[in-house]
Amino acid sequence: MLTLTTNAATTIRTLVEGSEVPDAGGLRIAKEPGAGALTLSLAALPAEDDQILDASGARLFLDPEAAVMLDDKTLDAGADAEGRLTFGIAEQGA
Repeated sequence: MLTLTTNAATTIRTLVEGSEVPDAGGLRIAKEPGAGALTLSLAALPAEDDQILDASGARLFLDPEAAVMLDDKTLDAGADAEGRLTFGIAEQGA
């Protein structure tokens, strides 16, 4: 199962709190149709078939394909040199 770093959990909570998404909302990760890319978006509720991950109060919704792709990964978050928010995915234990 996907794990979150402390930075990722804090960032997700901050994004949800600073948006118009209700407290029950979260960050949704979905596989882009026809491509191997993943998309991130804020969501008020998970889709019917989403896997829900609640880590330290950060809610993450994974569509079924994204859940399989990220099963053995860790999600991290940070900022680039210009202060823009970035998310990264690494192997667990790396």
